[in-house]
Amino acid sequence: MFIQVIEGRTSNAEALDRQLELWRQELAPGAIGYLGSTAGVTDSGDAILIARFESEAAARANAARPDQTAWWSDTERCFDGPVRFHDSTDVADMRLGDPDQARFVQVMEGHIADRERAKQLQATSEPLLHDLRPDVLGTTTAFFADGEFAEIVYFSSEDEARRAETQDVPDRAASMLADLQQAMPVERYIDLTQPKLMRV
Repeated sequence: MFIQVIEGRTSNAEALDRQLELWRQELAPGAIGYLGSTAGVTDSGDAILIARFESEAAARANAARPDQTAWWSDTERCFDGPVRFHDSTDVADMRLGDPDQARFVQVMEGHIADRERAKQLQATSEPLLHDLRPDVLGTTTAFFADGEFAEIVYFSSEDEARRAETQDVPDRAASMLADLQQAMPVERYIDLTQPKLMRV
């Protein structure tokens, strides 16, 4: 899988949403190797678009389409200032339910402290999450070449996620979460209370 994360600031979330809907209706049917996407704008105006493709080659071929180029030229105007792109083929995917049914999405960003340890912990966390956090429908983590990461967590709802955050967890789970925080310290949280989810 190939993931591209696009981030910036916007003061016109409505215009950005219209562009995303335009892409869904007119460009998605012909998108090369497109698997799905997650997008949204926080209450403070942070905008993020996350697109998933079968491969980097498919994503590059799609980006070269004239209609895609024209769409991005218009979409870029929805942002206030520069837009940051992050690409990766180093992706870990965890399905605990149906992420497409998520009504709340949280993106966690930071710098990897121990990539191998993070990989091991993520591999062992699935059964614990399945038992302890029924509100978590799935996660996708992208590791970038510059040492940064983005973990996208799909929740059934924000209320259920916030409620689960306050519950006590068994010692084993608490220890694992502490180890994961050391290996993947989170520096930024992006909360999408009205996520726009698209897939083929």
